[in-house]
Amino acid sequence: MIQIKEVTTPGDLKQFIKFPLKLYKDHPCYVPNLIRDEKATLDRKKNAAFEYCEAKYWLAYKDGKIAGRIAGIINHNYIKKWKDRNARFGWVDFIDDEEVSKALFETVESWVREKGMEAIHGPLGFTDFDEEGMLVEGFGELGTLALIYNYPYYPKHLEKLGYVKDVDWLEYEIRQPEEIHEKIVRLNKIVLKRNKLHLVPAKKAKDLRPYARGVFELVNTTYTDLYGFVELNDKQIDGYIDLYFPFIDPEYTKIIVDENDKVAAFGITMPSLSRALQKAKGRLFPFGLFHILHALKHPKGLDMYLVAVRKEFQNKGIPAVLLTEITQACIRNGIMTGETAAELEHNLDVQALWKHYPKRQHKRRRCYIRKLV
Repeated sequence: MIQIKEVTTPGDLKQFIKFPLKLYKDHPCYVPNLIRDEKATLDRKKNAAFEYCEAKYWLAYKDGKIAGRIAGIINHNYIKKWKDRNARFGWVDFIDDEEVSKALFETVESWVREKGMEAIHGPLGFTDFDEEGMLVEGFGELGTLALIYNYPYYPKHLEKLGYVKDVDWLEYEIRQPEEIHEKIVRLNKIVLKRNKLHLVPAKKAKDLRPYARGVFELVNTTYTDLYGFVELNDKQIDGYIDLYFPFIDPEYTKIIVDENDKVAAFGITMPSLSRALQKAKGRLFPFGLFHILHALKHPKGLDMYLVAVRKEFQNKGIPAVLLTEITQACIRNGIMTGETAAELEHNLDVQALWKHYPKRQHKRRRCYIRKLV
């Protein structure tokens, strides 16, 4: 017998967050999130997205044991911007049991119908900085901090429940070249000079901190037309700055500014934390922090997170400057591979960034949708 219980207490939330650690215990490809970060995201008192979102979380039990979880989210800023009444589901995990998955999705669908929603899509979070997209290809590939890993049976369950593809994202493994030709370095200097731009000279994370707000403001303006994107508010920007910028390494994160010292472009990449997070098992202490700091100081691979170029500087070779700078850092430090972020399959401009790099498209993830009316 399947029982569904709404998450209403701190104890319930703790079980909700920890369930995947049991479901994927010792899985070689699964990368757990830090428990404290998950709690901060799901806590209504800590996550600034609750200023315009409402959400509920549920646990599924079978034979008295937790067998699944799901979150339902209504993002009112999304509805206002995109002019459709689509709710979201996220944080969805379940054992390979169709009764469990059916009960979870029937529960979240019932709630969003009561709220007047006309469709539900996901996996999506409160913002684009939460994990999104269900893995449909690449189940044998190591996961990353920023993206969801799931078992191959997940999409089969969703499709049986009537969910269909809304959009796909692609991911690539990039191989770094052994060297950058001097001609490219000279050309990049010309590009910067011609556009009255320059790279921010930075040796420590604190040197980039003054530009952090400009980075997120550029995200808001350049990502606005991407699938489901909702602009971040000031509190969210402050939160992300505090969360991410202390760990930024200027060796792999490059910011370009104009003659007025305003952010014109940036590329944020970080050493891969996948293996470190597997060892941490969701916890910073007692040993998780050690594994993470070791991975940051002795990187073996790179994860690419964000890149953006101000509109007036697009199509002027600026992305090539960013990539060259980051690639040179990888060559200096013996890093030969990088993982891209998830790229919308029709976003050919982003995919064109890798045209001069050896690569393989090794993962695909999907946002599913189901009409409710």
